[in-house]
Amino acid sequence: MKRSIFLVLIMLTLRLSFGQDFFTKDVSIKVDTLTLNGTLTIPDKGTHVPVALIIAGSGPTDRDGNNSQMTNNSLKMLADSLASHGIASLRYDKRIFSIMNDPRFHEDSVLFEDYVSDAIAWLRYLKKNYDFTQYVIIGHSQGSLVAILAAEQEPVDKLVSIAGAGVPIGEVLKKQFESQPEIVQDQGIPIIDSLSHGHRVKNVPAILMSVFRPSVQPFLISWMRYDPAKEIKKLHLPVLIIQGNHDLQIDTNQAIILHKAARRSKLVIIPGMNHIMKDAPAERNANIRTYFDPALPLNKQLVNEIVSFIQEN
Repeated sequence: MKRSIFLVLIMLTLRLSFGQDFFTKDVSIKVDTLTLNGTLTIPDKGTHVPVALIIAGSGPTDRDGNNSQMTNNSLKMLADSLASHGIASLRYDKRIFSIMNDPRFHEDSVLFEDYVSDAIAWLRYLKKNYDFTQYVIIGHSQGSLVAILAAEQEPVDKLVSIAGAGVPIGEVLKKQFESQPEIVQDQGIPIIDSLSHGHRVKNVPAILMSVFRPSVQPFLISWMRYDPAKEIKKLHLPVLIIQGNHDLQIDTNQAIILHKAARRSKLVIIPGMNHIMKDAPAERNANIRTYFDPALPLNKQLVNEIVSFIQEN
């Protein structure tokens, strides 16, 4: 009797650990001389299902939505949630992870267009190697613009923008600087203006070096030249635009701008959702604390909206 109970407990444990409705596998592709790494999440029913390419936001953000300073597992949770609804996904580490430990790497060689090329390469990998029924591209934050530009060059069935800017990133940065002390505004806004016009800045104040260091300026200049509203207007596919009203980085007006520009778009403003797609208070410090809580689940409406959008004909 004791042995039977013991076996049942083992089976329950295995079910909880491995018996989810999906499985994952590590995958990689070659882009130029780089090896890019990702995770493919597939429902138990197999690959004859829709698949979503999930593109992370700005900074050294990995496939799970984390970086060295912050762990929230937002993109991993998104992939797992989609799989539980019968939707496969591929999420990947940005190219910075493949090259930053390479002694030959120079930060000023990375441009925004490289991220677009990487997304296109992953889409082509999925199409070449699997029999998915539908190809969806999901971009979060900076990844929204990457997704839009990739969809212009590589056909997809649908696009989801989450917390994406509707205006050039230079304008977004200037808006964010308005909440900073006056001395930071006085030093930072002229730098943004210069970069927006394609001009590098040699003398960057120490307080702003992490944001505007000379080696990252080519990337910022290449990013600033794109107007998301103008780019999304070029697309002729269904688009879902999602924005939380407790997002400290991107306000709801950005989503409205994208929605007005996109020809076939649906706009969803989610009450209480913040930038990392989780429920959070409006108060700044409490909101930011959620960025460091990997146990906090994704906003439920977010998942439901994406699943419905992908599954509808």
